[in-house]
Amino acid sequence: MNLRTSQSGSVLLEALIAILIFSIGILALVGMQATAINNVADAKYRADASFLADQIIGVMWASRVASGVNFIPDANFACSPCTLANGNAATRAWVGANGVAGALPAGTGTVAVSGTQVTVTVTWQPPQATAPHRHSAVSYIN
Repeated sequence: MNLRTSQSGSVLLEALIAILIFSIGILALVGMQATAINNVADAKYRADASFLADQIIGVMWASRVASGVNFIPDANFACSPCTLANGNAATRAWVGANGVAGALPAGTGTVAVSGTQVTVTVTWQPPQATAPHRHSAVSYIN
């Protein structure tokens, strides 16, 4: 009988310790899930920014091909930052609700033309980030 009384409650203590260890593991999984969701959202924003930069460069290439001559930069293509009030019809459509502003949080775009070099910069502010993110693409259109 003496042996039995010295071990009373040990199963309950072991169960509580097991529940504590299991709970810490579950909390770690929830934290990793939150980090993974943030990383996926950031990757989506980066992919969208790359697509948008390539999109306006593609429009410039298409205008060069349609004109049948070498690309001569039009001052209307350049805009910094691009808004619905500056640039040409292509850059105004690119920056609007179906473009940079609609695809990225606080998204803005800039198109700089220097000779045949075109530099497109897309900037956005992810909700959890403290600093804005930026993607730049440089293309030579000739």
